Amino acid sequence: MAKSLGTGFFKRGTSLPSKNEHSYGASEIKVLKGLEAVRKRPGMYIGTTSKTGLHHLVWEIVDNSVDEAMAGFCNKIQVTVHADNSVTVVDNGRGIPTAMHPVERKPTLEVVLTVLHAGGKFDNNAYKVSGGLHGVGISVVNALSKRLVAQVKRDGVINEIELSRGKVTKKMHKVGTCSPNVTGTTVTFWPDDQIFETMTYDYDTLHDHLQETAFLNKGVKIVLTDERELVPRVDEFCYAGGIIDFVRFLNEGKTVLSGCSKPIYIEGTSDPAAPESNKGEVEVSMQWNSGYSEMVMSFANDIYTEEGGMHLEGFRTALTKTVNDYARNHKLLKERDSNLTGDDIREGMTAVISVKLPDPQFEGQTKAKLGSSYMRTLTNKIVSAGLAEYLEEHPNQAKEMFKKATQAAKGRLAAQKARQATRRKSILESAALPGKLADCSVRDASMTELFIVEGDSAGGSAKDGRRRDIQAILPLRGKILNVERVGDHRAFSSETIQSLITAIGTGVTMSNGEGGDFDIAKARYHKIIIMTDADVDGAHIRILLMTFFYKYMRPLIDAGFVYAACPPIFGVKVGKRIHYVYPDSETDENVLLQQAIEECVPRDEEGKQRKYSVQRYKGLGEMDPQQLADTTMDPKTRILQRISIDDAARAERAVSRLMGTSVEYRRDYIEQHAKDARFLDI
Repeated sequence: MAKSLGTGFFKRGTSLPSKNEHSYGASEIKVLKGLEAVRKRPGMYIGTTSKTGLHHLVWEIVDNSVDEAMAGFCNKIQVTVHADNSVTVVDNGRGIPTAMHPVERKPTLEVVLTVLHAGGKFDNNAYKVSGGLHGVGISVVNALSKRLVAQVKRDGVINEIELSRGKVTKKMHKVGTCSPNVTGTTVTFWPDDQIFETMTYDYDTLHDHLQETAFLNKGVKIVLTDERELVPRVDEFCYAGGIIDFVRFLNEGKTVLSGCSKPIYIEGTSDPAAPESNKGEVEVSMQWNSGYSEMVMSFANDIYTEEGGMHLEGFRTALTKTVNDYARNHKLLKERDSNLTGDDIREGMTAVISVKLPDPQFEGQTKAKLGSSYMRTLTNKIVSAGLAEYLEEHPNQAKEMFKKATQAAKGRLAAQKARQATRRKSILESAALPGKLADCSVRDASMTELFIVEGDSAGGSAKDGRRRDIQAILPLRGKILNVERVGDHRAFSSETIQSLITAIGTGVTMSNGEGGDFDIAKARYHKIIIMTDADVDGAHIRILLMTFFYKYMRPLIDAGFVYAACPPIFGVKVGKRIHYVYPDSETDENVLLQQAIEECVPRDEEGKQRKYSVQRYKGLGEMDPQQLADTTMDPKTRILQRISIDDAARAERAVSRLMGTSVEYRRDYIEQHAKDARFLDI
């Protein structure tokens, strides 16, 4: 076995390297001191160095202030984005301790800023509940900032410290005095352009996250100021109703079920006699609307748990059992009737679940899923008791909820029948594939691409210009259904949607993004490319397709399988050569055209430009197959945009509001972004 193993790792005829050839001694072991590890591998601490990671720095500082709020010592947080894209976070909490640390022999403020895993949240003495548990938050921000200034008001003294890229540049020193009753922490930081891909904060991202934080912390005032505009933009968030206001906000523009205008609110705590490690608080608010989508947002210590976890499991179990028990006890469900499923009950439901616990166990540093198992039992118990009491006291509302759920059950059965028509029994059964699909010859999904194109005209050019071995073409006739506005059964009855599902081969999830028969291992293509015209209709079709993928095939987006093609908008012809101009989200198309003309059209000695012609490509069908292949389909020359979800909560709200039944949100959005519109046919 030893010989066999050896020949497997080394080529025949070669000898093992000598021991002296590659030395491996004590000097080869590198030790990263202080915060060097953070700067070396920033992704391990903030996930990414893209725009998402940049905003994560703000969340880390704000979370510290929120922890003070949850402990009852802070009721105001101010976040300011300055003209140079530095950020200041101010709170009126107790202030980070500044006395000498008994072990490190440094000011505690310096320790907190420069030492990983230094914080007051590892036991429950300073904070009974907190979001930041790993002690890496503010020190990571320090490590990834080219400059950071922290100022603390505490014990009548104002102390300040300055740092750069994780190292102290100005020791903590007194800069003033204040009333002993005035306390708080101010942190200003300048993100390091050596680390981050972008240095520009997105106001909408900051706005939505901070508003969400205010909803989860009843009565805490959060002020966001943007000084990058000529007139600073200021938004204030403070909600006396907490998550009740949150649910109302999420349901704005939707038709709420009759008699259910006031969201259901349930709260409870663990038994006072429970051990400290098993204590917790549960808050739930929910409301049903006439739509078909479920929107449930779960939080643990104010951290959005995108993947749910034990608290969400407990909530869903309690909801399903309690509603079915009530229906049985009140003869709404007959003896021979099957129980309603969880999906039936949750159709059209908007809910916020917020739990707080002393030592939450998350699955991974990203904290996307709560793993503390006792919270499943606690949430189940509190929601079961609270919801049962509500249903008994509100029989009319209970009947409306039951009616909505039974309609969902009928739709579910119809959707199952429609979905069965899309299933492909075997990858070799070509008859099962949609008739308009021009499939590729390679069967290795990791190598193949599916182009979803707009209409037969573009489909014809794409078929002629493609690589037949690895590129498949599926032309769509007209616009697909807006699946956010219809039920599952209607969506799956659509011939166009059936063609999409059958061609891709994975099956679908239910409208809540879970369940169904979806299996990503059955994906027939690992690149699914939306290729539409560069005009308003093309943009609309692209959005409708993205809505479909988000609602019924979201795991494909999460896996990085879904792309949008970027065809050129102009062709500048000089002699026999065509120079293509591609869109840029930040630059007007006419400016792009003029820049291209200046760059690619030569001038004579007198400065006069050669003759040239410009063609505007409004439709893919205007290109011949070779042009389409060269500009949009050839892997060597094309530009693709991968569809991704940076913020799941924002994505959910955007899809629900902009693609749903509410006209007001779309109108407001259009008015707000009209100046950014391009490619309008006017």
